Amino acid sequence: MLVYKFGGASVRSAEGIKNIVKIVSGIKEDLFIVVSAMGKTTNALEDVQAAFMKADREGALSKLSEVETYHKQIIKELFADEANGNTAFKSVFDELKSLIETGLGDDYDRWYDQIVSYGEIISTMIVGAYLTECGLCNKWLDMRKLLITDSNFREANVNVFESEKRFKEVVRFDDCKIYIGQGFIGSNIQGRPTTLGREGSDYSAAVVGNILDAESVTIWKDVPGVLNADPRIFEKTVHIPELTYLDAVELAYSGAQVIHPKTIKPLENKQIPLYVRPFNTPTEAGSVIKSEIAKPIGVPVLILKKNQVLFTLRPLDFSFILEESLSWIFMVVEKYRLKVSLIQSSAVSISICVNNSRYLQRAFDELSTDYRVSYNKDLELLTIRGTNPEIIKETTTGREILVQQRTRRIARFVMREKTIK
Repeated sequence: MLVYKFGGASVRSAEGIKNIVKIVSGIKEDLFIVVSAMGKTTNALEDVQAAFMKADREGALSKLSEVETYHKQIIKELFADEANGNTAFKSVFDELKSLIETGLGDDYDRWYDQIVSYGEIISTMIVGAYLTECGLCNKWLDMRKLLITDSNFREANVNVFESEKRFKEVVRFDDCKIYIGQGFIGSNIQGRPTTLGREGSDYSAAVVGNILDAESVTIWKDVPGVLNADPRIFEKTVHIPELTYLDAVELAYSGAQVIHPKTIKPLENKQIPLYVRPFNTPTEAGSVIKSEIAKPIGVPVLILKKNQVLFTLRPLDFSFILEESLSWIFMVVEKYRLKVSLIQSSAVSISICVNNSRYLQRAFDELSTDYRVSYNKDLELLTIRGTNPEIIKETTTGREILVQQRTRRIARFVMREKTIK
């Protein structure tokens, strides 16, 4: 049994969905397909939700109409009879419109998961209907009823035990070899929709692979596999054919966007290999992530995280930052869901680099009751794995370095463009 995950870039157009059919039609094994929202639909639904939270129902419905038009165009290009794609599709949009017209935006995170999760519901309905149109028997599943999580809305944690019970009640592969479900979404035990964090579809696929004891999990991307750097940022990138689970974890938590950070653990627990393969050239091998590889990665790996914030805390009375103070600081960091990228401390200060967040100012307000808070925004965090002086010079020239950390193997720089005076 195999698990395939197709991201938003794979299903952003009718041609992409047709390509999915080409890829899965030749598979003889049982197959579970995990699909993301189409193209930039998640971003578009975030705009819908933002208007809804401001009680701008007219604006929210207008933005939703744009999302509906985009999907209708894909359906028109896919189906000879548009009714085959529109039947379930229309009922889902009617449901979402009703939520916007009657709901009260009183909790940002809960309503985010309620509204934005529809992107995956819609995409999987269209993909499932087109598979049927092409003669491929498939069963559509609502992951909001199967993937059970806690109530940490927008960043939910999966309850594997409860999810496994539900999956094994419905996934049997006895009369149909293909199941299709959504990435990124689930629900808490009370049935309220939750999401697993942006780009969480990879994690969904890994959890499904773990629960169903998959032979392998494959993530189909618009790159030839795992590269040593983002080709949109760095020139002369190098393909990495094999990585260990540890390699992948280090890269993911450093900010490499090819794999969601939570993806590896469910697979490593059962020694399930993870393949990253090119969607547009599916016969190419791509990359594989597994427990043991023939030889270690032989090139420097460059990871650049943008939109970073570096804040520094100093005690109001110039006292030392003691261990009991650190525990409170990180309790506040967790409370406001700040994603920590780097930490550096001294006797009288601690500096923390985090992703920019809508809750950042609230965290600063709470921390300022005991500390002087200073910060810089619009920063970059560069991580170099397999560092050397030449690559450091090449990648940091023209940058002002605010914080740097180095070990024998890894160098990290919080930096920004130099200001010309």
